[in-house]
Amino acid sequence: MTTATQRARRAGLAAFVGTTIEWYDFYVYATAAALVFGPLFFPSGDPLAETTAAFATFAVAFLVRPLGGIIFGHIGDKLGRRVSLVITLLMMGASTVLVGCLPTYETLGFAAPLLLILLRALQGLAVGGEWGGAVLMSVEHAPAGKKTFYGGFTQLGNPAGALLASGIFAILSRFGDGFIRDGGWRIPFLLSIVLIAVGFWVRYRVEESPVFESKVEGRKQSMPLAFALRTNWLPILLGIGLLPISTGGYYLATTFATAYATGPIVGISEQVILDAMTVASFVEFLVTLPVAWLGDKWGRKNVMYIGLITSVLTFAPFLLLMPGRAEPVIFLLASLVRIAMSATYAPVAAILAQMFRPQARYTSIALSYGVGAAIWAGFSPWFATQLIAWTGSVWSVIVMFTAMAVLAAICTRLAPQHSDEAPVTDSFTPRTDTTANRTA
Repeated sequence: MTTATQRARRAGLAAFVGTTIEWYDFYVYATAAALVFGPLFFPSGDPLAETTAAFATFAVAFLVRPLGGIIFGHIGDKLGRRVSLVITLLMMGASTVLVGCLPTYETLGFAAPLLLILLRALQGLAVGGEWGGAVLMSVEHAPAGKKTFYGGFTQLGNPAGALLASGIFAILSRFGDGFIRDGGWRIPFLLSIVLIAVGFWVRYRVEESPVFESKVEGRKQSMPLAFALRTNWLPILLGIGLLPISTGGYYLATTFATAYATGPIVGISEQVILDAMTVASFVEFLVTLPVAWLGDKWGRKNVMYIGLITSVLTFAPFLLLMPGRAEPVIFLLASLVRIAMSATYAPVAAILAQMFRPQARYTSIALSYGVGAAIWAGFSPWFATQLIAWTGSVWSVIVMFTAMAVLAAICTRLAPQHSDEAPVTDSFTPRTDTTANRTA
């Protein structure tokens, strides 16, 4: 095993562990928002209105993610990827633990939802800087021809975090219908402190990205944001446009689907849908790295196209067939959707990372992903809930999902792919890696 391979594997492991913990924190909030935050922090007597209010706080994190991308992208482009990633990990952990200690509306009044929104915003800042840095650490350490596979380690953290979050809520639901609402919801938030300690130890031991050391050192931009907007504005826009299903579609299939399934229209028990989401997360966890490996064999863009098509073909039956179905059918449908979506999520790390030049790459990818997540993921559960309220039909959500997939396919087709081996210049168009384009 070569030293470069050792570094690549260590970086991949650190990306996986760190993003697992950060996504666990993120999904714990998402699950709690779907299940209990409405009546606990926004009591109104109307279940739909309470859920909508809870999803609005869920969206707050996505609105501040671009700001997090700018702040931590600046740090990552000037001081290094590792420094930025350690800070975001600690910020996310502290915010999550504090949510678990927060009094509810009944105890604190209007201050309770305000504090909840503030802590959710801090989570958004942390995730806004986390994902791009973790992607770059894994992709920039990766050898040529294996960048999609190693980028998949970062993406593996998403289903792993979702598995942990939904799994622990599924366990808590077995203590009775009222246990989670009566304080059991705090347990997953408080457990984050243990995971953060583990993640800090793993992440702090990783070497700095070789691309940052060799190409940015000595050529650091005084204002990475200005450089990114001046030279990478078109790839940033394309990056935003290729993320609707990878981000927003994912939350439609998880957070929105959980609320829809347990709401008055469908009426599935919390335990059944949480169990189904846990199994689906485990299935996605198993297929993410193989799908990323296929991205290097078949072309990362080709895998993305397959994922977009199959996501539409599985998401529609998932919602339409949910009412009145037996538990095995719900489990199967939830898992099929997540398998399809893994093909839109596993390759996106390498696609986005190779769209930008090294000097302001952290800022560019964080800004692109942060704005994309704010637009597509931040409002998808809320808007889908509103669509059903306005139209009375789940078909409106399916049409929205399909339109998002079409836009993602167009932007994926137009997305450039550049090589880390290209000379670093300040000219507008860097040399394009023909091999990456041919396989992408």
